[in-house]
Amino acid sequence: MTAPIEAASILAVGSELLGTTKLDTNSLFLTGELETLGISVLRKACVGDDWEGLLSEISTALSRAPLLVITGGLGPTADDRTKEAVAHIFDRRLLRDDEILSRLKQRFLRRGMEMPKVNEKQADVIEGSVVLHNPVGTAPGYLVEAAGKTVVLLPGVPREMKALWGEKVRPLLGRDTSASGVHRRVLKIAGMAESAVEELIKPVYAAHPEEPVTILAGGGEIELHLSARGSAEEAARKLDALEADFRKAVGAEIYGRDTETLEGVAGELLRLKGKTVALAESCTGGTLAGRMTDVAGSSDYFLGAAITYANSAKVEMLGVSPSTLEKFGAVSEETAREMAAGVRRQFGSSIGLSVTGIAGPGGGTPEKPVGTVFLALDSDDGARHGKRLLLPGDRAMIRRWTTSAALLLLRNFLLGRLSPGR
Repeated sequence: MTAPIEAASILAVGSELLGTTKLDTNSLFLTGELETLGISVLRKACVGDDWEGLLSEISTALSRAPLLVITGGLGPTADDRTKEAVAHIFDRRLLRDDEILSRLKQRFLRRGMEMPKVNEKQADVIEGSVVLHNPVGTAPGYLVEAAGKTVVLLPGVPREMKALWGEKVRPLLGRDTSASGVHRRVLKIAGMAESAVEELIKPVYAAHPEEPVTILAGGGEIELHLSARGSAEEAARKLDALEADFRKAVGAEIYGRDTETLEGVAGELLRLKGKTVALAESCTGGTLAGRMTDVAGSSDYFLGAAITYANSAKVEMLGVSPSTLEKFGAVSEETAREMAAGVRRQFGSSIGLSVTGIAGPGGGTPEKPVGTVFLALDSDDGARHGKRLLLPGDRAMIRRWTTSAALLLLRNFLLGRLSPGR
């Protein structure tokens, strides 16, 4: 590339992206990457796999910006036509590359399979393009330049797209860390209402009017999205100062930043303190265990979970007293405490953590409306903690909020932030 690129368009290809089952996350990643290089994103679009739609969208995007990054449509099936559409627009041929074909066949053989004939089309390359060999998949990427325009073609599979971008595309764009771009940082908060966070951080907004800040809330957690313009080094200094001010304002409620998760932070605390945990879940149906085991290496501290939806399961699996259930009900602090103690005994863990509640849409009463949730923590050092929540939203939101609240209870206990209680 001869001159720095200042603007780009992003096009996500795939008919599934136009439905309700598949979300385009590639564009979010690419936007952040382009911004750090000082390249503004002027246009994003999704298009199905039809030929005329592809040609129209590619032409429109190239008319808006000198760089177009396309994800998807590089697979082996007949409806994967992104490569063909770009070749058509640039009046280039597709040429069979024997080296790529051999590499594809070897990849299948290593898995004990013979390559299907349809995969041969993935060895057809755009004439005059830079071929971006895929280290983690079968579909190569491409970089094509013509008439002052540049098109980058990447696989739609996020893992493959990110690997190709980092290893192949970014170096070809000719930018380094001295380039002026937009750099971002995310601070994560749990256990606070959005309005309460907003009140605390108003003075920080006022002290940094030149640095945009966005607050996003959902599922019991809040994110503060910070951004700063400049080189990587300059932006890091600005973001460090901004983060320091937010931490002064909000304090220890900020549990992490960027890619850190509440389950990851809680898990690392368990590991550092040499503790283990077992879970007893009712209204969350295993989603809390799912979050904890999403963390690589969670087997170091996570022993297991009991999904005790029915009262009989609470009694038989956890030893909850039938009289407790009869007197206080399944959704009660008393039951939650017995669930936490029971699961700790069953698994022999350092900590037992339980959740029970009414996720709705039915089942609520005037005394215990939908969204009523009880959490409990039982520790082998004698500590006992219980908490009642009244959560908003639909069933999915209540369940998500409950898992966040439980993880926060665990995190705060491990940090010694809970007052002694039983």
